[in-house]
Amino acid sequence: MAKLAGCSALAGALLAGVMFPLAGGFGYASNRAADTVDNVSAELVEGTVPAVSTMVDSAGNPIAWLYEQRRFEVPSDQISNQMKLAIVSIEDRRFAEHQGVDWQGTLRAFLTNTTSGQVEQGASTLDQQYVKNYQLLVVAKTDAERRAAIETTPARKIREIRMALTLDKELTKDEILTRYLNLVPFGNASFGIQDAAQTYFGIDASDLDAKQSAMLAGMVQSSSALNPYTNEQGVTERRNVVLDTMIENIPERADEFRQAKTEPLGVLPVPQTLPRGCIAAGDRGFFCDYALQYLADAGISREQIDKGGYLIRTTLDPAVQDSTKAALVGNSSPTLNGVATVMNVIAPGQDSHRILAMGSSRTYGLDADTNETVQPQPYTLVGHGAGSIFKVFTTAAAMERGLGTSATLQVPRRAEVKGLGDGGAPGCPANTYCVENAGNYPASLSITDALAQSPNTAFVKLIESVGVSPVVDMSVRLGLRSYANPGTSGFDDQSMADFQKSQNLGSYTLGPTWVNPLELSNVAATLASSGKWCPPTPIDSVYDREGQPVPLTQQPCEQVVEPGLANTLMNAMSKDDQAGGTSASAAGSVGWTLPMGGKTGTTESHMSSGFLGFTNRYAAAVYTYGDSPTPGEICSFPLRPCGSGNLFGGNEPARTWFQAIDPVANNFGSVELPPVDQKYVRGSANGQVPDVTGQTQSSATSTLQGAGFQVTAVMTASSSSRGTVTGISPSGSAIPGSTITIYVSDGSVREAPPAPAKPARPDIELPELPPIQIPAIPGLTVPR
Repeated sequence: MAKLAGCSALAGALLAGVMFPLAGGFGYASNRAADTVDNVSAELVEGTVPAVSTMVDSAGNPIAWLYEQRRFEVPSDQISNQMKLAIVSIEDRRFAEHQGVDWQGTLRAFLTNTTSGQVEQGASTLDQQYVKNYQLLVVAKTDAERRAAIETTPARKIREIRMALTLDKELTKDEILTRYLNLVPFGNASFGIQDAAQTYFGIDASDLDAKQSAMLAGMVQSSSALNPYTNEQGVTERRNVVLDTMIENIPERADEFRQAKTEPLGVLPVPQTLPRGCIAAGDRGFFCDYALQYLADAGISREQIDKGGYLIRTTLDPAVQDSTKAALVGNSSPTLNGVATVMNVIAPGQDSHRILAMGSSRTYGLDADTNETVQPQPYTLVGHGAGSIFKVFTTAAAMERGLGTSATLQVPRRAEVKGLGDGGAPGCPANTYCVENAGNYPASLSITDALAQSPNTAFVKLIESVGVSPVVDMSVRLGLRSYANPGTSGFDDQSMADFQKSQNLGSYTLGPTWVNPLELSNVAATLASSGKWCPPTPIDSVYDREGQPVPLTQQPCEQVVEPGLANTLMNAMSKDDQAGGTSASAAGSVGWTLPMGGKTGTTESHMSSGFLGFTNRYAAAVYTYGDSPTPGEICSFPLRPCGSGNLFGGNEPARTWFQAIDPVANNFGSVELPPVDQKYVRGSANGQVPDVTGQTQSSATSTLQGAGFQVTAVMTASSSSRGTVTGISPSGSAIPGSTITIYVSDGSVREAPPAPAKPARPDIELPELPPIQIPAIPGLTVPR
C-alpha cells in the first residue's frame, strides 16, 4: 500500500510538473523541457517531414529517386478509412475524445510500470507518438539528439506531453492522424503509409483493406522486429491482435474481422522498394550526378533534395540518350580497361542550352572489378587534349580580327615561328615553335578546306598572326569556361588560360591540353546558336512538395561573338563530312547526308582524340581518352591501349557522333545551315590583301605595306625570274595589320629548252622505176 501511494504521488507530481513548470521537485525537469518546446512546437505544427524527390526525363520517365527516408506524403483522402480505423483501434482508442494526452491512461501506465518494475504500458496517444517520432526522425540530427528523443526520463516525457497538448490545439484530429500515418516507419526502410502500402502490397494507401491495414498498424509497434519476410508468425499474431481490438471497438463488423484473422498476410513475394539515388539510374547516372551538382550551384543543396520531396524535371531526352549510349557502347567496350569515350548532346538555343544526353562508354556504378565508375567523366577536365578541334578557336579569333573565310592559307610542309614557345619538330631553333604536317597537302587551301583537311602548319602560322591571347580568350568565351578557373593549368593556382597566355604557346591551336567534354560540346552549341553562349543546363523546372515552382539561380546567356561570325564559321566547317574531309569516312558509314559543321582532333601522342559536330538542332562532342592511372597511346578498331597509337578523331570519335545523331537528327525539326554574312566571308575592308603575285619583291612589299600590312619574304625555288613574287599567304583577306608572307622566286629552276622542231620534209620527186621481175617458183602462185 505504501508503494502504491508513492506511485500515486509520483503521477500527481508529473501532472503538476506539466501544468506548473516551477512547482515541486519537477520544476527543474520541466524547465529543461521548456527550453526547446517553443521552437520545436513551431516546427512540429509546420509538420514538414523528409520526403522522396523524384528526378524525371523530358518525357516524364523517372531517372532517379533521391531521399534520406523513403516517404511519399499523401493527403487524408488518399488514405483508406480502414487504415485510419486500424491505427486508432490499436494505438489510441480514445483519440477522438482527449486533447492530446490521455490523462487516465497516463496515470494508469505510471502506476502499472512502477509497481511491476518494468515498462508494461506506454499510454502514449497518437499525438504523443507523433511528437516522439517527429523529434526522432525529423528534428534530431546527431546520434546524441536521436538518443535524447527516445530517452525514458521525466524531462522528455514532460516535453512530449506539453508539445502534444500544443499540437492538439493547433490541428484537427484528422490532420494529426494523417501526419502520423505519413511520418512513422513501417520497416524495410519504408516510412509513411503510402510507401508502406507499395512496399508490402504494391498498392496505394487509398486501396488498403482491413486485413492489410491491421498488419501495417500492428507493425508500428516495432518495425524492425515485425518484418513479414523474416518473422511471418510474429507479424500474423500482431495483426490478429489489431483485428481483435477492431472487433471490440467496431462490433458491427466483427464477423468481417474474424474472417480476416484466418487469412494469410498476402504480402508481395519480396518487398517492392525504390532504388535510391543516381547509383540506380543506369546509363543516366552521369547525367543524374551532374544535375544534382547543377542544382547545388543553383541554390538547392543535396541535403534539401534528399528531404524535400521535389519533382525535378530535367532536359534529358530519352530517345537521344538511348541513341547516344548505343553509339558509345558500339564503338567501345564498357569493360575496356584504360580507355573511355564520353559524349554530351546539347540543343542549341538563344535562351538556353539544354542537355539532351550525357554518357560514357563506361558503365555508371561502383563495381570496380568490372570497370564501372562514378567519376564525373563527361563533365570534368580529363584526357590529354582535343587536338585539332582547337583550330576552330584560332579561326574564330582571326575572323573577329578581320580575316574572311574566302581567304587562302599557304600550307608549308614545315613552319618555324619565333616567339611562340620552344620546341616542336626536331631541329627547332631556340625560342621558336616548329611544326610539320602529318601527310601531304596542297601548297595552299581555302579556310573551309583547311578546316576540313586540318594541316597543322597553316594554323600555326595563323595563330602567329592572331596572337595566342586572343585565341585562348576566344576558347573561353565560346565555352571552355573552366580554363579561366584557378588551378586548372596544373601549375599552382594558375588558370589554364593564364598559363597559355603567359607562355605564349603557339601549340594551343593544336589542342594539347586536357578538356571538359561537356564544355567542348557547349562550344558547338554556341556556334550553332549564332554565337550565343548559355550554360549547359540539365534542368527544365523544379517543383516543391506543394507543386509550386522553385526559382533557380542560373547564369545568364551571353552573345559572345557576332551572329554573322558564328554562322559563317559554321558554313566554313561544313565540309569535314564530305569527300576530302577528315570525318568523311565516318559520315559515310551511316549514310549521313544532312548539312552540319564538324571538326576532328587528335593529339600528337594519340593519347586522346575527339570530334566536334553540330547542326542547327544538335551540338555534341565525342572525346576518347585514357582514363587509367597511367594512360598511354591508344589504338583504333578496336579501341585499346597500345604501344604505338593510331587513334584519330575521324575514327571512333566521329563514328560515335554520326551513329548517335543520325537516328534522331530530324526529331526536333528540319536540319539546315544558317546564312553566311558576307562581312565575314570577305573579311574587313582594311583586311583585303592586294594581289601582288608577279610583282617584284620591292614593289609587292611597298603595295602591301601601303595597305597596312607587315611583310615577310621567303625565298622559294621557282622558274620565275629571280625576285618575282610567286605567291602570298594569306591571300584574299587577312587580319588588318598582320604579317603577309610573300614567296619570292630565287630563279633557281630552269625551264628545259624546247625540243627542236623537226623540219618539214620537202616533197621529193622519185624517178619511175622499171617493174620488178620475180622469177617463177614451182608451186607458188603470185597474187596480183
